[in-house]
Amino acid sequence: MSSTTKIIFSFASQGILFLTLSPAAPAQSGVLARQGTLPDGATYLIEVPANWNGTLFLYSHGYVAPGSSNPAQDVGDPATRAYMLSSGFALAGSSYATTGWAIHEALPDQISVLDLFNQLVGPPTRTIAWGHSLGGMVTAGLIQRYPGRFDAALPMCGVLSGGVATWNTALDFGFAFKALLAPGTGLQVVNISDPVGNLLLAEGALAAAQATPQGRARLALIAALADGPGWLIPASREPAPTDFAAQEFNQFVLAQTIDLPYVFSARAELEFRAGGNPSFNTGVDYSSLLANSIDRDEVIALYQRAGLDLNTDLQTLQNTPRISADPNALHYLEANIIFDGQIHIPVLTLHTKGDGLVLVQNESAYSNVVTEAGNSAFLRQTFVDRAGHCAITPAESIAAVRALLFRLNTGTWGPLDPNSMNAAASATGYNLNGFPTPLGLLPVPPAYFEFTPTQYPRPFDALGGECQSDPVCPAQFAVP
Repeated sequence: MSSTTKIIFSFASQGILFLTLSPAAPAQSGVLARQGTLPDGATYLIEVPANWNGTLFLYSHGYVAPGSSNPAQDVGDPATRAYMLSSGFALAGSSYATTGWAIHEALPDQISVLDLFNQLVGPPTRTIAWGHSLGGMVTAGLIQRYPGRFDAALPMCGVLSGGVATWNTALDFGFAFKALLAPGTGLQVVNISDPVGNLLLAEGALAAAQATPQGRARLALIAALADGPGWLIPASREPAPTDFAAQEFNQFVLAQTIDLPYVFSARAELEFRAGGNPSFNTGVDYSSLLANSIDRDEVIALYQRAGLDLNTDLQTLQNTPRISADPNALHYLEANIIFDGQIHIPVLTLHTKGDGLVLVQNESAYSNVVTEAGNSAFLRQTFVDRAGHCAITPAESIAAVRALLFRLNTGTWGPLDPNSMNAAASATGYNLNGFPTPLGLLPVPPAYFEFTPTQYPRPFDALGGECQSDPVCPAQFAVP
């Protein structure tokens, strides 16, 4: 697999696991479809069923790798589309004017689609924002920046820690990777000038590390600093808590297919947008990050098996010169986007436990800032016991939609416990409880479960101390 192909695989195929195998959505009788182009070049898609009930769902899609196809999308998968339209809901969404870290374009483009919907169809009685992955971040950004345009929101597997936290965690991975596995090489952690060549260099170091017990122990440490899960395949059982070899192998595969392309190649696109490096690790105590990591026991065990001194490697990280952010680039990423917790409409989130691309800990980061802002009554969070990024069945998504609509209709949150949510998902029928594959439907039972994610490794939001001490950062937000 070429480096370019891996980048596309990581951000497009992994964007909605399994669902990208679905065929193009077929025409649905009785549905009015409107398509076109926005002034900035983004395309849009609007679909309204004949039995429209007045509710519009505005869908925000995930990351699209530069150079990849970028059509307008108004729903996450064909099965969910068919259910939503047949149930009387209108769907809409845009392509965004650019690919990559397109938050800057996505937010106004999605609002332009709402404006067009009002002109072409008429004002909806209710508008609900929803989206997957980076689209989950766009969803949360829309209700923060344009609060008067939405009645509820459903971010799924969303980047809810915000841009600065996300890329700082990626920096921690890259920083530790170079210091422990590729010191003295030309591997670029920031200010990446040759994304393809940089990725190839990282891939060589990764392969060499995986070939030895010492290298595997260090890979586990690198993954642990970013809370990388040791669970990979959605249809598989989670490795036993003491099956450290399986956990590390899964982290190796995640690094090969997701982390390295993201950290050592895709960062270049962000840096081009931001006009420099927006990430920093000044003042970070990597021993503390490890102590709080979900992978701490794995790291200790693998270091002991490899005969390595863990403290020596942690001291190496502490002694390696740190990286500072370019202030203007940091401000760009703050604006595109971090969160301030100011939600005043119902928001329901949904995330898989073993998400290797967008950590489930994003949910704790978002919950913390919403709680700090005094708005926790508007937020509820649900979790699916499965590995994979956005490995959520249509049935599980529809159960979340129904729960959010119940909150809108009644003014109170209904039962969100696993038994109730799984029953609601099961009731949607066989065709929605699974993932489409080239060989047909792969049945998957609903897997909502009780779960509380650990804290995000390095949070950064509009109410945090680092933002508050920066004269530019808090000025961008309505911070009390």
